[in-house]
Amino acid sequence: MLDYFKLRPFLVFLIILSSNLIYSQSNNKLNPIDVFSLEYVSSPKISPDGKKILYVRNFKDIMTDKNYSNIWIIDYDGTNNSPLTTGNQNDFDPTWSNSGDKFTYKSNSDETVQLYLYILKHRSNQKLTNLQKSISSVNWSEDDKYLVFTSFVEKPPISLIKMPVMPKGAKWNEPAVEIDNIKYRSDGRGYLSQGFSQIFILPIEGGTPRQITFLKNNASSPKWLEKNKIIFSANLHDDSDLEPRNSEIYSIDVILEEIKPLTFRLGPDYNPVVSPDKKEIAYLGFDERYLGYQQNNLYIMSNDGKNIRNISENFNRNISNINWSEDGKGLYFQYDDKGMTKLAYMSSSGKVKNIVSQLGGMSLGRPYSGGTYSISRNNRYAYTFGNVYNPSDLAVGYNQTFKRLTSLNKDLFDHKDLGDVEEVWFKSSFDERLIQGWLVKPPNFDPSKKHPLILEIHGGPFSNYGFRFSAEVQLFASKGYMVLYTNPRGSTSYGKEFANLIHHNYPNQDYDDLMSGVDHILKRPYIDEENLYVTGGSGGGVLTAWIIGKTDRFKAAVVAKPVINWYSFVLYADNINIYYKYWFPGLPWDNLEHYMKRSPISYVGNVKTPTMILTGEQDFRTPIAESEQFYAGLKLNKVESILVRIPGASHGIAARPSNLITKVNAIVAWFDKYRNK
Repeated sequence: MLDYFKLRPFLVFLIILSSNLIYSQSNNKLNPIDVFSLEYVSSPKISPDGKKILYVRNFKDIMTDKNYSNIWIIDYDGTNNSPLTTGNQNDFDPTWSNSGDKFTYKSNSDETVQLYLYILKHRSNQKLTNLQKSISSVNWSEDDKYLVFTSFVEKPPISLIKMPVMPKGAKWNEPAVEIDNIKYRSDGRGYLSQGFSQIFILPIEGGTPRQITFLKNNASSPKWLEKNKIIFSANLHDDSDLEPRNSEIYSIDVILEEIKPLTFRLGPDYNPVVSPDKKEIAYLGFDERYLGYQQNNLYIMSNDGKNIRNISENFNRNISNINWSEDGKGLYFQYDDKGMTKLAYMSSSGKVKNIVSQLGGMSLGRPYSGGTYSISRNNRYAYTFGNVYNPSDLAVGYNQTFKRLTSLNKDLFDHKDLGDVEEVWFKSSFDERLIQGWLVKPPNFDPSKKHPLILEIHGGPFSNYGFRFSAEVQLFASKGYMVLYTNPRGSTSYGKEFANLIHHNYPNQDYDDLMSGVDHILKRPYIDEENLYVTGGSGGGVLTAWIIGKTDRFKAAVVAKPVINWYSFVLYADNINIYYKYWFPGLPWDNLEHYMKRSPISYVGNVKTPTMILTGEQDFRTPIAESEQFYAGLKLNKVESILVRIPGASHGIAARPSNLITKVNAIVAWFDKYRNK
């Protein structure tokens, strides 16, 4: 008989070893709680001389369930990486002075968001403002003595309703809220105060900001043109409520406060950028054609508004984030191409040179675009580097040679196995067009086994998924699911013709694209065709609801923050002066058949798929009433269904870390309930 006491140390060792192996096996996959550990870089700002980079390091706090950010600085060669601000607060938007010895930034460290000055030599902070409303678009004067920025100025309400004097000690209800603006609420902000963003000038020594505009609409992107002249963008037309995209570039004399328009046309002109010699202005815009998707063009004009020319006429991608080269012979910009965000250079004659790709998205939830960059006077650049295996980090480069400087999530990903991501292309059954997608496999993928498949659909609909990190997709994969995400027709980054295939035609043949993607993947022997699932948010929620009204091939569906009834949506969403004009041929009461033909509510009687509907209670983009209509229809049709409401959440359900976890766990729980194992 074996001596237990002699074996005991060995048994204890085996127990510890086996428990460690179990812990290691369960812990080597990304878990929902790991969301709190994810960090990413935003706002990389390279100094004018190209020697240093300011960047924002974003992180999460598990105790407060909030997102925070601090400002860090690093040398171009990757040395001397250190924080300039610390603490559980939001420090963001660093903006270098022209001399490069100081910068401004915004912070809520003193409860409200204010503007601060940081002097590098002294490592000192100075609070510059004490405004009651938001601050944006900060720009330094050439001599670094003044700042120009915009801030919201509330308009005193004029009450139509007159109330009698309330008796002393009485407790009446709050006064009625009177609304007469066509834009009266906004997703993520709620019901709006009346007023507009105005332009202010502030001496760098501090003091009281001086308001120099008193406009009847919002001013944006103010830039110094000369010592006493500023350019900006605004829509100051009398019909701005009904033509919200018809903005122009203006100049204003700082002394006389006289405003002069520099552009004149129907369509948006915005984001003006002054050339190094001050003689020209570059800006973005397009001729209004009332299409669902319209690409920006890059224009250059003389500083008096003359000699306007479109230098990007032959470039079939949307342009953003423009910056002049130091020699004034062209501009740097970024654009999305086939699910990849790129930094490029365009000469003043329109010739384009790609510089670097993988400007990583900064949406941790799903693989959307959203990276950014900055450029120095000597044409060095800093950018957010990211791909499917890491959220955005900091990288720098010159010409087409670049270097990654940070790995913020190395501590997490060193012991986590992520799912491999494979790019796929397939033909649509509708018209044989090539459609791009990505297939994500579970960690430690075993091709000899059958795996369930989730079709995950992006929103927008004019947006794109791509080769970018997605916590949601990786968490689905960690639960054993294959995940297919695609860019069906209507997606951006493939040119304006491809995007506008859904103009006044959404949803429709994008359904064929999505089903063709599923059929393409089903040819692989390791996909379990008896375990297919579908989900998507916003525009993806529309398509998910549309899909289950057209087919029963999916075992279960999760419809997140959808539009179900286009008629109610265009009258209830937060941009009522936009959707009816661009997404439909006219007003709903004049086009009832068209609206209802494209509304998933019209097909709810066909639905047999078990369905979860998931929406934030404070969603003003796709209001929860849309979800409630669909839920009611499913229940009346005796379909297995559940309505999940996220308290306090706007359209960006996953804005708070715990809400991202809630969303993922809700979807997985619903799919697991119907999964054949």
